[in-house]
Amino acid sequence: MATDLTLGEAAKAIGVSADTLRRWDRAGKLHTTRDDRNRRRVPPAEVARLSGTPQRHRAGDNLSARNRFPGTVASVEVDGVMALVELEAGPFRVTAAVTRDAVEELGLAPGVRATAAVKATSVMVERA
Repeated sequence: MATDLTLGEAAKAIGVSADTLRRWDRAGKLHTTRDDRNRRRVPPAEVARLSGTPQRHRAGDNLSARNRFPGTVASVEVDGVMALVELEAGPFRVTAAVTRDAVEELGLAPGVRATAAVKATSVMVERA
């Protein structure tokens, strides 16, 4: 059974300030409990209820880019040592310039599931 969170932990999880949670508690918009030192504790169910938006996807263990577009490889054009990989990601089409080696190592071909990871002005492709 999950334990209640501190006010600071809950605020961070929901994406608001601890002061906002105190106001919500006083207004009855948030259900809290009190510990033996009279500090507010927030049940995990309340955090889930108030989060409102789904959790942001994780960046993964091996890549720091947060802008990730999972999709399907639409086309691969190899010319010399470089290649253009076009990915259909929902309503988006993302094109990445990658090396021939990357295409071969990742096994990229039309129909293969992959994820475009975008950071700054670079587009990297990660096999799904």
